Amino acid sequence: MRHTAAKAFAAVAMTAALTAVAVPAMADPATGTVPASTDIVGAGSDTTQALLNQFSTDYNATVSGTPKLYSWDATGSATITPKSGAASITRPNGSGAGITALNAAGSSLDYARSSRGPQTGDLSSNLFVAFAKDAVTWSAKSGGHAPANLTTQDLFDIYSCTAGKTNWSAFGGTAGTIKPYLPQINSGTRSFFLKAIGNPTLGSCVVTGPQENQGTDPLLDDVDVIFPYSAGHWVGQANGHNDAVDDKGNLTLRSINGVAPLTASGTLNPTFANPTYGRVLYNVVRDSDWNASPATTKSTALRAIFGSSGYLCSTAGKASTVSYGYLTLAAAACGSTTHI
Repeated sequence: MRHTAAKAFAAVAMTAALTAVAVPAMADPATGTVPASTDIVGAGSDTTQALLNQFSTDYNATVSGTPKLYSWDATGSATITPKSGAASITRPNGSGAGITALNAAGSSLDYARSSRGPQTGDLSSNLFVAFAKDAVTWSAKSGGHAPANLTTQDLFDIYSCTAGKTNWSAFGGTAGTIKPYLPQINSGTRSFFLKAIGNPTLGSCVVTGPQENQGTDPLLDDVDVIFPYSAGHWVGQANGHNDAVDDKGNLTLRSINGVAPLTASGTLNPTFANPTYGRVLYNVVRDSDWNASPATTKSTALRAIFGSSGYLCSTAGKASTVSYGYLTLAAAACGSTTHI
């Protein structure tokens, strides 16, 4: 198991060296650029922000005038002014915050990036448009005390802080008190991971706070840490879609139930992206915008970007999806819609 993991990590490093690009992983609309009131503007998930920034750059190169596509990062300034004429809002950080902002901000936001699907509490007017597939696993510091593999039950016990299950030695690792961390509360990765491991009642040993998918956080540079991570985002970071903050740092991805999250060549393992730990990635729009009748400029633009015949589902869009570490969806699934 350790030998296989080491080969995968080495392959990822080689892939990164060969495929690194100069496109920054994090970028609000360029300095001095204020999206027009008719542009398609979104915010939300940390997991997909780098890819949506790439989509924005590439899609905008294919159109003249408006509507263009823009995406605000999950972190940065405390507030943002999404588009021309809009009021400033608190910057949405995470899938949940993005969806909440979409529902509250009216026409100043047109979509929310979401790394989770519909769930209880969402509005029936929230239409989830699928575009790619990801998986979530757990990560730990390279050379630390954690083992190469944990079971779903192990993860449930760790995040429950179950007596006798708070030291890595209980799971075949090196002795050391486990430090279970979770991303901030609005994180789609957090909510998905906790559901996947059985929705444990979080114990007092669990710490909430680090930004999801940022292995550079000093709190995570610890030999006893465990932290959920988007496997696709990690691969994208390894492929050069990273910066000083949005990077995997010293964290490596670990197996669950004996299945590795990465293939030997360092890509997301389709077998790991199973019904338990695999997840579809979405952009959430308002049903009334998407299904406007007669069609409006906005509904036409939304479908031209996110729909089954839109840019994200095109050959060029899927190439970016793969470069950023995710799996593409079948033609029938890409651009499909669902709601609560």
